[in-house]
Amino acid sequence: MYAVIDSGGKQAKVAPGDVVSVELLNSDSDQISFIPVLVVDADGQVLTGPALQGATVSARLLGEVKGPKIRIFKYKSKTGYRRRMGHRQKYSQIQILNIDLPSKS
Repeated sequence: MYAVIDSGGKQAKVAPGDVVSVELLNSDSDQISFIPVLVVDADGQVLTGPALQGATVSARLLGEVKGPKIRIFKYKSKTGYRRRMGHRQKYSQIQILNIDLPSKS
């Protein structure tokens, strides 16, 4: 079974036990829940839209990690204009605990 979650404007395909890096989350507790966009259960059945009403993906916050260093260099010829900057994005690392589907009535 796997699910597609939405975090920070980006989507990630997750399964129970996966460790995933997502955009930095500001949370006081170490338990986080996401509302899935799409779920494929163990039988291979795809659930989307209204069928996912009440479904959640539970995760545990492991900590913060840093992404790769990005170097920015601006240059204009014949004018002596040079600027050098860098950026390193911070991410939250989470471990997926389980995918809870709504009960079938």
